[in-house]
Amino acid sequence: MRVTTKGQVTIPKPIRDLLGIGPGSEVEFVAVDGGVRLVAVNENLSEEEKSRRFSDVLDRMAGTLDLGGMTTDQYMEWLRGPREDLDVD
Repeated sequence: MRVTTKGQVTIPKPIRDLLGIGPGSEVEFVAVDGGVRLVAVNENLSEEEKSRRFSDVLDRMAGTLDLGGMTTDQYMEWLRGPREDLDVD
């Protein structure tokens, strides 16, 4: 992507669609760990639209985590380490 002399870039259509960015939309650029994150400001969305978008994201994430046959509790212990504050017999 190339920056114009006016400091403008074109946000690719798949990204605009994913974030619900259209003409007149507000966006923010947030500096993160040596890079930048584009954030759509969705303050005017209805609760139904926010919920629908959240569900869409969850649907796209479904099946992307392979726990290797571990239960949720086993995965959490693997991830965090054993809990010392619990009595395990």
